[in-house]
Amino acid sequence: MVVGVLHLEILLHAPQSIKEKRSLVKKLLARCRNNFPVSAAEVGAQDLWQRTHLGFAMVHHDEKAIHQVYDRLDESIEETGFAEIVDRFIEILHY
Repeated sequence: MVVGVLHLEILLHAPQSIKEKRSLVKKLLARCRNNFPVSAAEVGAQDLWQRTHLGFAMVHHDEKAIHQVYDRLDESIEETGFAEIVDRFIEILHY
């Protein structure tokens, strides 16, 4: 069993308030959960209105498959047009 953990620091271009940010983050997380086999949550920077930290987790039997899903997930986030990935960290755990 292989567990992949992805941490993204994201710059949001559109929000002008915390309320707008929460709405965008909620939509972004729903999009990721619906389109990819991952668990997802906002894990940091909740009090900043133009940045967020998102965490994703995935379990699979193949490390390569996890990397492929995370690469497609990154592309999907960038394609939204209102989010830019500033930093990316992946941790792979083998059990």
